[in-house]
Amino acid sequence: MSTENMMQNLNIEQLLAADGPTCLIVKAQFEPIGDTDRFQPAGFPEMGHVIYDAPRVDKKGNVVPPEKVCIVDSAASMANHLETLCFSNPATGVLHQDLRGLPYVRCVTDRTPRVENGTVVPGSEDERDRTVVTTLTEGHRLASDYFLDGQLGDQNFRAALRTGFGIVEIKKDKTYFVRPDDWWTIYTTIFRYDPNSLVHGILFAKEQIKISRLLTAHLEAFGAARVGSAGVKFDRLGKTNSGQPIFAKDEETAERIQATFLIDLGLLRSYGHGEQGLNKAQKSLLLALALWKIHRLLDAPFRFRSGCHLRCTGRACTTDTGCALDEAALKPDMPSAIEACQFGPNPVTNVYYPATELFNPEKVPDDSSAAPAEPEEEAGAGGEEDSQ
Repeated sequence: MSTENMMQNLNIEQLLAADGPTCLIVKAQFEPIGDTDRFQPAGFPEMGHVIYDAPRVDKKGNVVPPEKVCIVDSAASMANHLETLCFSNPATGVLHQDLRGLPYVRCVTDRTPRVENGTVVPGSEDERDRTVVTTLTEGHRLASDYFLDGQLGDQNFRAALRTGFGIVEIKKDKTYFVRPDDWWTIYTTIFRYDPNSLVHGILFAKEQIKISRLLTAHLEAFGAARVGSAGVKFDRLGKTNSGQPIFAKDEETAERIQATFLIDLGLLRSYGHGEQGLNKAQKSLLLALALWKIHRLLDAPFRFRSGCHLRCTGRACTTDTGCALDEAALKPDMPSAIEACQFGPNPVTNVYYPATELFNPEKVPDDSSAAPAEPEEEAGAGGEEDSQ
């Protein structure tokens, strides 16, 4: 049997073998649903959509005119989209049934005391289980201040993580030293609280801990051309000060739209060695979770934003060496992968943040003179910044 034929039948376990491929690459072609020509890429204030000239050469190696390429969604935007897929309904925060038992962290706060007949029901003011955000919706994931500044039991959650990481504090709350053998504990601690943070990357700025993306995705349009149009807002009653503004609107057409997903298998293997760091089942779960997100995004039409509702028309899975893989063999069984990690009956960690701190207008800095920050794109789960 040839090496290429063997590679075509690799499953998740074989991909993680020490002599396995370095990178797994999934390329998918898209088209707008409804047989429309135009679509809406991610845009930026005062910049619009990003279109650049990509160098091209023909099959003989001759330089040919560059191709117009439009960035439909960046790596940060695609991470946000992929995280929305973890929920059956992103607005309510209910996990998809395939992911039941997967650990993540919730920032919770006080519930409004229940009043009956003008009297507060005893004990109702002590309930601290109202979800604010989760590590699956926050752009910085486990490193968000909503979790780090909250309380886990009788201690600060940031302090609990530092203890779990085993890092050395050089200057109080300022400088830390990460010893080489601390990294095994860092990986296992993050995995215990939120495996998703290892899939999409995480940065603890104060502790100087940065873990790169395991799964990186881009959505691009090739042979792109800008389509300009305009709109107008009517104020029928004249009760606003906006008047009747006319605004510009940009869309794009393209010869083809392609998403590229890269899974760094070499990086994943480095998360564990022998008895240190992540074990075989834990690394398999991370790979399965990355593949599950890709499959879920491609298996049905996906609305990346208003005016950008696309469906997958074809896909191919290869390794970094160019060997084609059987996609059916890589269909992950998430319930089994989660069960194999034995997270226990309470995989979700609640970190408490007092409502008096979260919802106190007097404690919010007055930045009214500053221009509001614009999100990278309108449909992301956590508005992730491009910091990974």
